[in-house]
Amino acid sequence: MNALLGLAGLLGFGLLLEVAPRVGLVPERYFPPTSTILGELAGQVGERAFWVAVGDTVLTWLLGLAIAVALGVVVGVAIGSVPLVRAATSSTIEFLRPIPSVALIPLVVVLHGSTITSTLILVVYAAFWQVLVQVLHGVADIDPVARDTARSYRLDRWARVRYLTWPTALPYVVTGVRLAATVALILTITGELVIGSPGLGQLIATARQSGAVPAMYALIVVTGVFGVLANVVTRAAERRALHWHPSMRAEVPA
Repeated sequence: MNALLGLAGLLGFGLLLEVAPRVGLVPERYFPPTSTILGELAGQVGERAFWVAVGDTVLTWLLGLAIAVALGVVVGVAIGSVPLVRAATSSTIEFLRPIPSVALIPLVVVLHGSTITSTLILVVYAAFWQVLVQVLHGVADIDPVARDTARSYRLDRWARVRYLTWPTALPYVVTGVRLAATVALILTITGELVIGSPGLGQLIATARQSGAVPAMYALIVVTGVFGVLANVVTRAAERRALHWHPSMRAEVPA
């Protein structure tokens, strides 16, 4: 039912964008009708350059997300498991976390130029904090009684991580991955737009500079589709990974 309502809303929005420029509410030169945008999108799909750009964007997005998740989980568990280390690093984390990734653009361009590597650094930096903060919260949420029980049974560090820390932190990790996926996509497109690294963002910038407005909107639609797919996939993975969790059980219809 929710999917149908969402589809209906999307169709309604598309209809509004089709009618508004045709009746003169907005200038058609800058806001082409939906049919024009979809026609241009169909033409883009038939071009090899489009698919090359899609591949570059997906590669940068997924690789950056994978690196950020791996680093965030490892560093989060390592820091969160030792109260002294967490206390010592909390101020540093709170200082670095709010720094926008786009503020690093001049630095990465100087170091790596207009390459995928530059955009990848931005993606990893932005997505890493989403995962790290969630993991730290998850590790801190361990039941003190369960922690004391693990100590009384003399479980080694690896066993405590496997049987105590990880099950408790997993819901937080999944939330962090879902947030990181969206942030990683935003920074991927932003990096390609601003830095000029290969991908859909670069094609959008090129279309804008050449005055190809319908092509620009068509490519923007593709990035929106990626965002929807990212949300659907991460939601499905969340339900699968946390099928045992009470929050997921509540979503199952009686």
